[in-house]
Amino acid sequence: MKQPSFFIVGAPKSGTTSLCKYLNRHPDIFVPRHKELNYFDTDLPTTSKIKDLAQYLSFFDEGQGKTCGEGSPSYLRSKIAFQAIKDFNPEAKIIIMLREPVSLLYSFHSQLLFNGDSEEIQDFKLALEAESDRRKGKRIPKKCTHPAKLFYRDVIKFAEQVENYFNSFGREQVHIIIFDDFQSDTDKAYRDTLEFLGVDPEFQTEYNKKNVNKKVRNVGLQNLVKHPPAKILEMGKFLVPLPRSQRRAILEAFKNKLKSFNTKKTERSPLDPELRRNLQTEFAPEIERLSNLIGRDLTSWSHN
Repeated sequence: MKQPSFFIVGAPKSGTTSLCKYLNRHPDIFVPRHKELNYFDTDLPTTSKIKDLAQYLSFFDEGQGKTCGEGSPSYLRSKIAFQAIKDFNPEAKIIIMLREPVSLLYSFHSQLLFNGDSEEIQDFKLALEAESDRRKGKRIPKKCTHPAKLFYRDVIKFAEQVENYFNSFGREQVHIIIFDDFQSDTDKAYRDTLEFLGVDPEFQTEYNKKNVNKKVRNVGLQNLVKHPPAKILEMGKFLVPLPRSQRRAILEAFKNKLKSFNTKKTERSPLDPELRRNLQTEFAPEIERLSNLIGRDLTSWSHN
């Protein structure tokens, strides 16, 4: 089968990073260490720097003889990724991880704040209220070069997104994982996924939580790491007289050190109960449609 042969397409903040890590531990599976290749979602604002198919395929060179796959959560939201993947490999297997929408968006907002390159409204409710203005091009932070990142409700249009993959690949090639199940019985969710991929389901590994909530210690330092001034980069040519590729590697290592120093893991504050209820009511029709589509009652997401 053409490689890669499986894709974890999303949703974000639903366990995709952990699943990629667990799958890569399997002796018959290879997932690139580089996270979120984002090759097939060219309609979305991503940070992918992959120029062509040859470069994309090079990420799987180490996976010779194994079942190869990748995880890019933005593939679910993309309007074109499902068809692009189908054109690349019609026999590909698709893994979709879904999470209760309110909790997902609350976590997603926290991630955008941590990334420091788009969202600046600290209050989740106010960020959601700003969405209508932002769709009109208003109240866009200066540092945000891709306003679509701030269209929160587009992230959780699950019924439409899942249907795109059902229609393109057929239900037999799409495996749905509910985040609640993944958390409560990770071992079963893992074994079911291995069976879906056609590899030995008896392989066992340890499960450790990934993507815990993170905050930056200093916003100014985070902005400096994300967007270093051109003058600093220019000075680097003189301070570090090395070939460009080596200077870039040193700079990247230094940025990662600063980023790690400026990061603290912390529990997210509980979401305001009234806001949760209002959002659950708003998203209830979407959840009902999704329940009917995948044949599983998820309406508890609307009132838990």
